[in-house]
Amino acid sequence: MVKGGRKGLSEKKIKVLIAKPGLDGHDRGAKVVATALKEAGMEVIYTGRFKRPEEIVDLALKEKVDVIGLSILSGTHMHWCREVMKRLKEAEANIPVVLGGIVLDEEIPILKNEVGIAEVFPPGSKLEDIVKCIERLARERKAG
Repeated sequence: MVKGGRKGLSEKKIKVLIAKPGLDGHDRGAKVVATALKEAGMEVIYTGRFKRPEEIVDLALKEKVDVIGLSILSGTHMHWCREVMKRLKEAEANIPVVLGGIVLDEEIPILKNEVGIAEVFPPGSKLEDIVKCIERLARERKAG
């Protein structure tokens, strides 16, 4: 079980959307993270594979999620992250986005500083760190 909790948050569970954009069919990591988030007391919506950015953003808005998690292992993360962030901006939605996947070290600052991704979790990231990050992002979003 992953340690974590909703320290300092209201009774409402943190709601997270886990999405697999594009043609990336490798979903094992996304499912492992989704399970860890559920075990930490969060509500998790998993989109399944092969989603378009507009589907991801539309579902995030409809479900009023606190955080979006993208899982991309195909090497196309720059494109898909830019597209999701563009759609969120167009919708005037201030929902933090985290990315899990195979990312080159030199791409992480670009994803965070230029694209707007809140955090990047490469392979080997600890589930506890992912849980804590999502709790922090949700807390910061609720605080305004």
